[in-house]
Amino acid sequence: METIEILGLVAATLTTSSFVPQVYKTWKEKSTKDISLTMYLVFFTGTMLWLYYGFVHRSAPIVFANGVTGLLVAFILVLKLKYR
Repeated sequence: METIEILGLVAATLTTSSFVPQVYKTWKEKSTKDISLTMYLVFFTGTMLWLYYGFVHRSAPIVFANGVTGLLVAFILVLKLKYR
């Protein structure tokens, strides 16, 4: 694996992990009143488009980051709808 790919994976890991505290807090507190549904829907759509782009270009960092981020954002969306 090339150094630039490793850099991409590290960046992807750090960026993606930034969603974990929000997921944990939302799940623990069972409250989503301060979370924008529109923002997360738009973000999820963008994430899925990046995931597709990553597959087309066979870019592991892009696929990894957007695959995991998509799951975390989807979980927030489910909680947002559940705890309305």
